[in-house]
Parts: sequence; structure tokens; C-alpha cells
Amino acid sequence: MTLILNRKDVMQVLDMKDCINVVEKAFAELSNGSAVLPLRTVIKPEGGVSLYMPAFLKESGALACKVVTVYKNNPAKHNLPTTIGKVLLQDTETGDVICIMDGGYLTAVRTGAASGVATKFLAREDKAQTAGIFGAGVQAKMQLWAVTEARNIIKAVIYDVSGEAVDKFIAEMKPKLNIEIVKAKSVAEMLECDIICTATSSSVPLFDGSKVKEGTHINGIGSHTPDARELDTEIVKRSLFVGDSLEACMNEAGDIMIPLKENAITHAHFYAELGEIITGKKTGRKDAKQITLFKSNGLAIQDAATAKLVYDKAVAMGIGTKIEI
Repeated sequence: MTLILNRKDVMQVLDMKDCINVVEKAFAELSNGSAVLPLRTVIKPEGGVSLYMPAFLKESGALACKVVTVYKNNPAKHNLPTTIGKVLLQDTETGDVICIMDGGYLTAVRTGAASGVATKFLAREDKAQTAGIFGAGVQAKMQLWAVTEARNIIKAVIYDVSGEAVDKFIAEMKPKLNIEIVKAKSVAEMLECDIICTATSSSVPLFDGSKVKEGTHINGIGSHTPDARELDTEIVKRSLFVGDSLEACMNEAGDIMIPLKENAITHAHFYAELGEIITGKKTGRKDAKQITLFKSNGLAIQDAATAKLVYDKAVAMGIGTKIEI
């Protein structure tokens, strides 16, 4: 029997705190060599793009593949979202697909969770801190949720080109997180925050890196192509640069690829993968004045770990529909 979990089912069982825990373990496994992470396969049928992201976590017992498609004409032609994702979770002993689940909400939470892990290991450990979130979409919400799990955030400042989107963000997240959340008056106000998360669709830098204060931690999430970046060369130069994956950063992340092309930095500027910090192979923040930067590209190990978590919780709670295939 195969368990089917729709978006509502996934949302019912998936919590950010639990997701941060399993994603942290997944990055540790990747660093320790007990994870298998092949390059994602990309197929481009007419009208869209289809991506296949497999991963295996030996210690966690998670074997899965996420299938993501991007079809720009879906909303107008088929009344479907542009991006659609499903995750297939397999039994590690038999190889059988034991669960098929919606991947949209799962992807959003696991992306936020990676920033939560990075914040846990790289941000200052002050008693109370402020968070600045660039963007007001789904992923921006997940970023704030994640950093509030990792640090004692007392106030969040939200910046977006759409004032209406910010208002909706505040209305949803303020009662959920029970902290002060306000609309940013300026970019300068954002740069006064202790933790900054960039979760936008911008292809150009969002702020002047020379104006970021000492001690700031930054999670860079939004840009994911070689010619796009949310972070300028100056802030990359000033920061201790940590990525989810060296390979992914050097092939997909304009945030570091563009400064490299400019000869503003060398490849040695990539300090560590997040898993190396988690496992103690490399040290994280050196002092309270250092600026730390985590660049997230999104790895299939996050999907596999989160899918296993969702499945286990759904089975324990009796959630989902079992079918025979």
C-alpha cells in the first residue's frame, strides 16, 4: 500500500522546529559521507522544465526523489500553479515507493529550515535580536518562522515592493509567532537588524553591502541562477561565506559567481559548507563583530529528510489515504 498525502495533510504534520532538527542531521550526514546526493536531472519538454532531485540519507533511513516542474503557461491555460512539486518516498529495505506527497509546502518549510540551522550555528547568541526580512511571500514567512526558532527574536521588520503583501504578511505571522512585526520605512532600517534574510525574486542586489553593520548574520535565499543575485559584491567580500554546497554555489549562485568573475574574490573566499560547521570540521563565527553569510541553493537531502519526517508523523497520527498501486 502507498500512502498519499495532499498539501493539507503535509501542513497538518510538518512543524518548523522538527524540520530544523532533521535538516541539521541531513547536512551533517552530507559532510560525514553517509549521504548520497546526485546532481539533479533537468529535462526541458516543450513549454516547461522538469527537475528530478534524488537523495539518500543512510543514517536517517530516508530515500526519496522530488519531481518539480515549472510551466509558465499553467495558470492561463490549465488553471494550475506555475511550479508543481511531488515527493516520492521509498522504503530503504525494499525500494518500494511507500508514500507520494505534495512537495509545495514541504519545499517551503525545508528551505526555511536550512536558514534556521545556519542561524543557529552562525548568528550571534544575544539574548534578544531583531530580524529584517526582504520579501513578503511564502518563503519570506518561512524565513522568519525559522529564525525565531533559532534565536530569541523580539521584533521583525519586513520590506517588499508591495505594501499590500507586507500587510498580509504581518496579519498572518504576528499572531502565529507572537512577536512585534512592522513594515520597514526604508532599506536603511533593514540594515539595522541583527539577522537579515533575503527571500525575493530580485535579480539585482537589494542593498549596499558597505552599510551592513558589524555582527550581522545574513541568509541569502532568493537568487538561484548564475546571472542573478540579491547580495552585492561588497557584502560578499566583507562576510564569512558559508554555503549549503560548494558545488551548487559555484554552479548556480550568482551571489558568489559574479564577484568571482569580477576578480573581487577568489575561490578560497568560500569558507565552508554548512555541514562542515555543524560537524565541527570548521569553526563558525569568530567573534561578535564578524559578518556571517549563508547562501542557500536548496538540496535534495533536505527534501528526503523532511519527507521521512512527514511520513513518520502522518503514519503515527493516522493521516492520509492508503491506496494499492
